[in-house]
Amino acid sequence: MNLTQLATKHRSDKGNVKQAHMYTLAYELLFYPYKNRPVSLMEMGLQIGGPENGFDASRETNKVPSVSMWLEYFDDVHVTGVDISDFSWVDDPNFEYIHCDMDKRQNLKKLAESVTREYDFIIDDASHASHHQQYGFLELWKTLKPGGLYIIEDLHWQPKAYEKPDFTKTGELFRAFTETGKFSHSDTDLERDFTAIAPEISLAYVFPHRYIRRKANKFLVVHKQPDHLAQVIGFA
Repeated sequence: MNLTQLATKHRSDKGNVKQAHMYTLAYELLFYPYKNRPVSLMEMGLQIGGPENGFDASRETNKVPSVSMWLEYFDDVHVTGVDISDFSWVDDPNFEYIHCDMDKRQNLKKLAESVTREYDFIIDDASHASHHQQYGFLELWKTLKPGGLYIIEDLHWQPKAYEKPDFTKTGELFRAFTETGKFSHSDTDLERDFTAIAPEISLAYVFPHRYIRRKANKFLVVHKQPDHLAQVIGFA
C-alpha cells in the first residue's frame, strides 16, 4: 500500500481521512526512493491531543498512527518517537521512545546529545508552537544526515497555550528564507543561529494548504546539503 492508503488504515491525519492534511502525497514523493533502503526516522509528536490541546502530559496514550504507518511502509526502518507523554508501552524492535518537553531549548539539546544515530528524516508533528519547532530544528539539525530531510508539519496553526507573542512564525521564517536566502527573526540570537546553519541548507520549500498556491503556509521540507556538494561549493 502507498502512504495515503496506510494513513487511512492506521487513522493518521497525515492522509485522506476526514479533515486530514494530505501530507502523504508529499511524503510518498519524498520517501518512495528510500522504501527499500535502511532508513532512520525521528518523529516528534506521536498522538493527537497533547498539552497543546489542553490535555495533561500524563494523559493515557493508546495508539501511534504515523509510527505504525512508517513501520509498515519502509522495508528496513528504525523509528525514534519523541513526545512529552509516555509511549514506552509501544512494543516493536524497530521503535524507541524518548521523552522530551520541547518548551525548553536545553531539553532539545540534551535530546540531540542522547541519540546514538543520525537520521535520514526528522519530522516535527508535536505541539506546533513556533519556538518549539525552531528550538527543535536548531538542536536536532546536527543529528540529520547530509542529504537528509527535516520536515515540519502544520505551520498554519499555533497553540494559544504555548505560542509566544510577537515571535516569528516558522512558516514566515522559512518562506522569507526561500525568497531572499537570508533568515530574519524577531529574536536576534535565533536569527544568528539560523544564519549559521543556512550554508548547510541546499533547499527549503514551504508547501501551502492542500498544495494550492497563495493558501496558508502548511508543510515545510528542508534538505541538508550532501557532503559532496558541500565540498564542491566550499562549505566543508
